Amino acid sequence: MHVEVDQPKCVASGQCVLMAPDVFDQDDDGIVELLTDRPGPGHRDGVREAAAVCPAAAIRLEDE
Repeated sequence: MHVEVDQPKCVASGQCVLMAPDVFDQDDDGIVELLTDRPGPGHRDGVREAAAVCPAAAIRLEDE
């Protein structure tokens, strides 16, 4: 899995951090920061959920 985030689209809801805190973080303004673009198997469900619940659709996933 490869993860990309579109920071300009982010609305700082923080849902991604709640779903996958080892993959996503937020800067001081609440904008998403990607901690790793290739999460391990144990994080994939959380990352998929984060992408699904992101209100701005700022997370894009590619399965490898």
